[in-house]
Amino acid sequence: MPDNELARLIDHTLLKPEAGKAELEKLCQEARTYRFATVCVNSANIPTVARLLEGSGVLPIAVVGFPLGAATSGAKAFEAKEAVAQGAREIDMVLNIGALKSRDYRLVLEDIRAVVEASAPYPVKVILETSYLDHDQKVIACVLSKIAGAAFVKTSTGFGGGGATVEDIQLMRHVVGPDMGVKASGGVRSREDLERMVAAGASRVGTSSSVSIVLGKGGGTGY
Repeated sequence: MPDNELARLIDHTLLKPEAGKAELEKLCQEARTYRFATVCVNSANIPTVARLLEGSGVLPIAVVGFPLGAATSGAKAFEAKEAVAQGAREIDMVLNIGALKSRDYRLVLEDIRAVVEASAPYPVKVILETSYLDHDQKVIACVLSKIAGAAFVKTSTGFGGGGATVEDIQLMRHVVGPDMGVKASGGVRSREDLERMVAAGASRVGTSSSVSIVLGKGGGTGY
């Protein structure tokens, strides 16, 4: 895969809670230099990132309900709406994992739908946190995300028990079909990792090892 095509699949990511201004500036400069698709940050950092990326064509992403997914639907919707007002152009939300595992599918659906509506017209990715789910729960989460109007399903926060796997990406792609996005995130640290995820069906990849990946170095230790 040519480097420029590879870079446009990457959400350049900085989600650690201690990230400061200097790290955000470095993140955005790297995104400009390597032409990554987006920069993905915590919602409090969206005003800074939106300003730093202005005119670059690189889109700011805010995570919502991150990393536990355990906030109320109203709180998630408010966070998404405020992030969009401050410059976010994509939203990555964590679904209500406890509700899913308790089979409260109406709550899961309404939770996702609330964020989709609050984020309009911008796309929403639903983080499933696949390491906590069994096969059937992953399938149901994908179906509910699609019904609710999300644009993508996404594997992981990077803060849970595991990250993206080829098997999960294949399953998610099979369930949502060809017209919905699938994002691999968590543990993608080399070009080989990224290419495996894309071959399995990922249309976007979230990683903090983006620069190492495009330079062919790999071996990062972050998200």
